[in-house]
Amino acid sequence: MGDGRAGASNRPAWLQQYDLIGKIGEGTYGLVFLARLKPTHPQAAGRRGSPIAIKKFKQSKEGDGVSPTAIREIMLLREINHENVVKLVNVHINHADMSLYLAFDYAEHDLYEVIRHHREKLNLAINQYTVKSLLWQLLNGLNYLHSNWIIHRDLKPSNILVMGEGEEHGIIKIADFGLARIYQAPLKPLSDNGVVVTIWYRAPELLLGAKHYTSAVDMWAVGCIFAELLTLKPLFQGVEAKATPNPFQLDQLDKIFKVLGHPTVEKWPTLANLPCWQNDQQHIQGHKYENTGLHTIVHLPQKGPAFDLLSRMLEYDPRKRITAAQALEHEYFRMDPLPGRNALIPSQPGEKIVAYPIRPVDTSTDFEGTTSLQPTQLPSGNAPPGGQPVPRQLPRQMQQQAMGGMPRMPAGANMGAFGAAPQAGMVGLNPGNIPMQRGAGGQAHPHQLRRKADQQGMGMQNPGYPQQKRRF
Repeated sequence: MGDGRAGASNRPAWLQQYDLIGKIGEGTYGLVFLARLKPTHPQAAGRRGSPIAIKKFKQSKEGDGVSPTAIREIMLLREINHENVVKLVNVHINHADMSLYLAFDYAEHDLYEVIRHHREKLNLAINQYTVKSLLWQLLNGLNYLHSNWIIHRDLKPSNILVMGEGEEHGIIKIADFGLARIYQAPLKPLSDNGVVVTIWYRAPELLLGAKHYTSAVDMWAVGCIFAELLTLKPLFQGVEAKATPNPFQLDQLDKIFKVLGHPTVEKWPTLANLPCWQNDQQHIQGHKYENTGLHTIVHLPQKGPAFDLLSRMLEYDPRKRITAAQALEHEYFRMDPLPGRNALIPSQPGEKIVAYPIRPVDTSTDFEGTTSLQPTQLPSGNAPPGGQPVPRQLPRQMQQQAMGGMPRMPAGANMGAFGAAPQAGMVGLNPGNIPMQRGAGGQAHPHQLRRKADQQGMGMQNPGYPQQKRRF
């Protein structure tokens, strides 16, 4: 952990380890910056040229030090070790103002940008191989978290990072653990933590005021993300009423019930015990919804494996909702095309690689959030032709407003992570090991060979990875 004591210059000693490039994100938690380790730094030997994302936390509202959100995130991240989950590289404290900085590997993309690029730029659906690979990796990372009694509580496309360069190209990283927590034998009801999960991905038991909930809330969010990968738009786009701390959100429930139909006590026995179900006779129990059919929204055959998996993720009763471990064993992942470790390579011979845009960098903003940097180039491969300085970009939230895009909370979404050693006590799960085989016969396409090489490099030690069924 670095400190904030000044060195030869007025800059903190830890800050002198980095060459700052610019700001890449901003949210209620603070700022995220893009930087590089200087070549002279001891840690740079094995990470030469790799960009680093540095997440700066604001002080706590009470002004008495580090925020509880930051402490929770550090405590969890230092214990986590999985290919599909972000990892902490370093932690720095600036003692002058008690500001806290977390360092991660930089991820070029996130699912929000991938989906938006297909919707607004390409006007083309994401290919089945990529959807399946992204979903499998997301479930793989989530299964690791849930196996270690960690619930994320804020899964959404902007918090699912995608590595864009290097050996981890096309691998996702679950990010932003500000709302995550251990849920084994909690001392207090989890509802005491306040509202969790961005509203479009919030499970119905949360919207109806459940005092206790489980990892099933993450699986509901995964179902919403799965549908969004298929349709390129959010499945349940409710409008959040922020004037009250009451978890009850009528518009969001209305959006859910219109697609999935009215919940019943027969199908969801514990529904009658939820506070908002009991207290809102007029809007919830009094209004009868007809099931318009989820399959008509996502355009999947009702008897197909993809729809079966999605409907199990969006099961009303959290006790019946499919778990991450069960989902990884689902038939959907055992049918061609099999999911792969690199989700961004083409699915068919002759198919072009999609050039996803990297997130914009404000090259005029320093670590204090002031505009004092000189324009600089982006990481290797991201600079415009001719090596000209990159112009200053609008903050990401302003860009979204200008483009009329989906609302999002970018907290932690602009970071990737790798490199921190795991601590003792965590249940070991094999990270990754996703099958890359995509059939035989004929001349192998270069991208198929690349997939095969990825497969051989993974060791294939996980006994639960999908196996392709024999077809007759």
